[in-house]
Amino acid sequence: MRRILAGLAAALALTGASVAAPVDTGHVEAELVAAASGVTPGGSVRIALRQKIDEGWHTYWRNPGDSGEATRLALTLPGGWSASPFTWPTPKRLPVGPLVNYGYEGEVLLPMTLTAPAAAKVGETVSLRGKADFLVCEEICIPESADLSLDVPVVAGPAPADRRWGPAIATALAAAPKPARLTAAYQPAGATLTLAVAGAPLQGTDGAGAYFFPATPGMLDHAAVQAIERGPQGLTLTLTPGDDFKAAAAPPALEGVLSVGGRAYEIAAAAGPAPAGARGLGPPPRAAAAGGLGLPLALAFAVLGGLVLNLMPCVFPILAMKAASLVGHGREARAARLQGLAFGAGVLATFVLLAGVLIALKAAGAAVGWGFQLQSPPVVAGLALLMLAVALNLSGVFEIGASLQDAGSGLAARGGAAGAFFTGALAVVVATPCTAPFMAPALGWALVQPPAASLAVFLALGAGFAAPFVALAFAPGLLARLPKPGPWMDAFRKALAFPMYAAAAWLVWVLAQQAGPDGLARVLGAGVVLAAAAWLYGAAQRRLLAGGRPAAPATGSALFAVLALAAALWPGYAAPPLAGTAPASAKVPFEPYSAERLAALRAEGRPVFVNFTAAWCVSCQVNERVALSGAKVAQALGANNVAYLKADWTRKDAVIAAELARHGRAGVPLYLVYRPGAAEPQILPNILTEGAVVRALEASRS
Repeated sequence: MRRILAGLAAALALTGASVAAPVDTGHVEAELVAAASGVTPGGSVRIALRQKIDEGWHTYWRNPGDSGEATRLALTLPGGWSASPFTWPTPKRLPVGPLVNYGYEGEVLLPMTLTAPAAAKVGETVSLRGKADFLVCEEICIPESADLSLDVPVVAGPAPADRRWGPAIATALAAAPKPARLTAAYQPAGATLTLAVAGAPLQGTDGAGAYFFPATPGMLDHAAVQAIERGPQGLTLTLTPGDDFKAAAAPPALEGVLSVGGRAYEIAAAAGPAPAGARGLGPPPRAAAAGGLGLPLALAFAVLGGLVLNLMPCVFPILAMKAASLVGHGREARAARLQGLAFGAGVLATFVLLAGVLIALKAAGAAVGWGFQLQSPPVVAGLALLMLAVALNLSGVFEIGASLQDAGSGLAARGGAAGAFFTGALAVVVATPCTAPFMAPALGWALVQPPAASLAVFLALGAGFAAPFVALAFAPGLLARLPKPGPWMDAFRKALAFPMYAAAAWLVWVLAQQAGPDGLARVLGAGVVLAAAAWLYGAAQRRLLAGGRPAAPATGSALFAVLALAAALWPGYAAPPLAGTAPASAKVPFEPYSAERLAALRAEGRPVFVNFTAAWCVSCQVNERVALSGAKVAQALGANNVAYLKADWTRKDAVIAAELARHGRAGVPLYLVYRPGAAEPQILPNILTEGAVVRALEASRS
């Protein structure tokens, strides 16, 4: 009989912790659950607050974000018993209009550790009592509470796991953020700060979707975009400080949870330099936007893009120079072939140089893309002066590599391989403001790949760009059809100066957009000084031909040229003040782009058209005038309630660069149409027509 009674007592003890019926608070079903059927004296058992939240509603994490309140549980425990704080699961981002909160939807378990005193008596049952308070929100927020209970038996030996809640709590604990072998540091960087994290757990991760949840409210702007840069051993996030961070001294540590690659890590970043390996590979690839390109397809797209790039408007001035060069050697097959090969070598060498600079800047953590050099006012000013110097040379103000007597007999006797090489290099430089069809996905793919793959794509782009001119140089039948050299070529040469003057004028306009009236005055003054230097140099050449001594004019020309370059290239161009909105007189009104404004408009359920553009992007400016400035587009925007945002990348902007990378692009233009309820935007072609834009806007409401 005693054995039977003992067996019954043991069986009763092993039936597990007694769970009271769940409490329905209105929008949450709450209860206390245990992972095991009991606890030993001096031992511990995992318990959890379970919340089953109504569909469409949510509760909050320990840092609720821009609004809300974290869940709280006040337990009443017998003497000697203790319970740990919650082990918080990784939260979700919960955008609400312009705000972003952190919390949970559906079912969530908040585990704790319950510890019994060593003096606990085997066979007794401890009744836990607690009050849970939580804010549950949909479009409105309601504070709710529940009085909960849980009976936990004290057993002599290890208690078996609860069949339902043991695995569920174990899964929640396994997925919860936890410390790892990671080194983290943060650094203020002007209006932003960088958070760099590196270590073995992050090695090889692509960083896509990485997000940092700060542990303390007010330290960061929760709604701001967190731009991501990969590194071989980790990643770097660009964050926006919150009001509390700005108001106080920099904290000794920035604590929170880093979510990346389906895992989450507790980190505490000290103020200081970034750990090695946290950056250098650029933004994470975006498979959907990149179209799943592999190296063969990327190379094919690059070759096609290079071919089409010859037809883009930014290359027209250089096409004229190439035409002049071929005409000069049209009757000399060997010289024409040498010209073609030299031109191709200049193109490929310049593409390799551009690729090398891009790769190096990416490795240093810079957010750059195609046309990056034109984001620098000194570079734009220097290119404007270069175009002016080429135009003055073509106009006959001075000569390079030939005497004045040679100039009268046309271009056949001047230039040579060096001139063709320079022409190829110059063609690449002035082609960078344009993005041709097929180029965008190829470059977007290349800039998130290892250096060898990136270099291969740039070489393919250069091969496509140089191919037409090189092929023409090796086509005897076409060369035979070219007109014979003669005196007419001097007039043709001087006519070619005007496209170069136009290119210089356009670059001056770009500089005015970047640096305002002061920058415009600076480059115009430098242009006058450079023109004087060219005139003095030409005068020295003419005196030399006349048998005179050109030392003084030549020295003066060199001095003037140095002064012009110093005025143009010296840093310190100030950015003009940014306009808050489009002028009231604009045919198509727009707002400046920001991730926060885009999120707010999408939360309102409005369609949104986003135009990523730049003043130096010729393709962008052509699209602006041909397809985006007409009355039909303005009417379509208004009739369909479409918000128009313009992201101006004329000067460097890490946020815009990161957004371009997210859509598989390395440069502008990029046109996105966001439809209400759609997860991803529609990407419009690089070359627009008014009809295509109107159709996309009309379809955005469906």
